[in-house]
Amino acid sequence: MTEAEVLFTRAHESLAAARIMIREGFANIAASRAYYVLFYVAEALLLSRGLVFSSHSAVIAAFGKEFARPGTVDPKFHRYLIASQELRQTGDYGVEQNVSLSEASQAVDWAEEFLIVAEAWLKQK
Repeated sequence: MTEAEVLFTRAHESLAAARIMIREGFANIAASRAYYVLFYVAEALLLSRGLVFSSHSAVIAAFGKEFARPGTVDPKFHRYLIASQELRQTGDYGVEQNVSLSEASQAVDWAEEFLIVAEAWLKQK
């Protein structure tokens, strides 16, 4: 299995886990899993261009530069990635704040949409 295939497998697993967490009412965990779907997909897309990064912020910035800014994919996915990272930070580390179930559900929807679009884009490539 290639590294990109591993990333897409992780993305699919994280999406399934996020859906379970939403159904069970665990919004913070669902938001975290949704972020990782977006993150793994962005990593895989960058990898398709031979680009590898060691930090989350570098992946997010490079995705913006390589895919969103030139319009290779809809720039909304870069915004989704940034917004979901903020939700993950709240869900994973927030002490006085939590992610709402509606925010987590939105992030899961973004993640699913990005996964579908990225897989279709890679097939056309």
